[in-house]
Amino acid sequence: MELSSRLPDVGTTIFTVMSKMATEHNAINLSQGFPDFPLDDTLIRLVYSHMQAGHNQYAPMPGLPELRQAIARMVHRTTQMRVDPELQVTVTGGGTEALYCAITALVHPGDEVILFDPSYDSYSPSIRLAGGIPVPVSLHPPDFSIDWTEVSARITRRTRAIIINSPHNPTGSVLKESDLQALERLATQHDLLVISDEVYDRIIFDGRTHQSVLRFPVLAERSVAVYSFGKMFHATGWKVGFTVAPTAITTEIRRAHQFITFSVNTPVQWALADYLAEPTHYENLASFYEQKRNLFLEQLKGSPFVPLPCHGTYFQVCHYEGDRSDLDMAKHLTIEHRLASIPVSVFYHNRQDRHLLRFCFAKKESTLQAAGEILRSL
Repeated sequence: MELSSRLPDVGTTIFTVMSKMATEHNAINLSQGFPDFPLDDTLIRLVYSHMQAGHNQYAPMPGLPELRQAIARMVHRTTQMRVDPELQVTVTGGGTEALYCAITALVHPGDEVILFDPSYDSYSPSIRLAGGIPVPVSLHPPDFSIDWTEVSARITRRTRAIIINSPHNPTGSVLKESDLQALERLATQHDLLVISDEVYDRIIFDGRTHQSVLRFPVLAERSVAVYSFGKMFHATGWKVGFTVAPTAITTEIRRAHQFITFSVNTPVQWALADYLAEPTHYENLASFYEQKRNLFLEQLKGSPFVPLPCHGTYFQVCHYEGDRSDLDMAKHLTIEHRLASIPVSVFYHNRQDRHLLRFCFAKKESTLQAAGEILRSL
């Protein structure tokens, strides 16, 4: 049988490739974004207690009411925006499913969607599967800021939506209030939807404040914000995220969600609902990860890698000199020096190689110190 692929140029993600290579060569894995330290034992005990209590069958499709209520309280505490947990919050199978549901529910065939390169690798395939057309606008090192004049010039009568991501994966850049104000003006002027990937919203450094679309009432009326408990609580394998959006947008997201995941792990939802009752569980994340970023920056001193500014996420982008492409450099480091990273060119539509590698510092101190020894020996 002959098949015609809808994504003929898409192979296995670089995260899978580099993690597999790291395992094969017994390398320190700073490539795929997952912590190597345990999550809070309190949260594990809560999951177990709810399993024992019999909370092991399907949760409601939009998410456990208790969890959606806890999310609404957290959103209000953080952004001062009041959201209806029944009509505006949806629990999803991780942030990636939330993004996919938002894109496929809102983008129609022929619609153009503006996104910013380097960008998370699920955006473009999701747009294309919906029949849309990705319109990449490049961000440039070292600060990877958005040129809103260029964005305005790329808007056409077919533009349907803009995808933003702050704190930004892979670069660690963070949008400012002025960025959200510029976005609000363009979205209002051109009647655009906004998909805001905010999965690293709690991991932000240097005294900066996360500028969520939910902080801007006019912008929030045409936006969906996407979040991840996996990123928030060091449990990426649980794959639990959520969306916050106006009722009309949430209705469309749920139309897709019910046929993709339907409902998310029930005892984990119960546990998260309990865990969110204590705000310190999510309000201390910034300082926790800022210490890890600072430790990794110390480890880089004396190495051939020059760190670029990182104000959020748990990724540090570094520049290097030489003739090797970033993909070759990443493979070389993994195979010959047993340290895995991600080449940043894979996040660009045109695979632009700026000799940048992304390292994940969501690791134990001993892991980061061992990685530093390798980098300084090069």
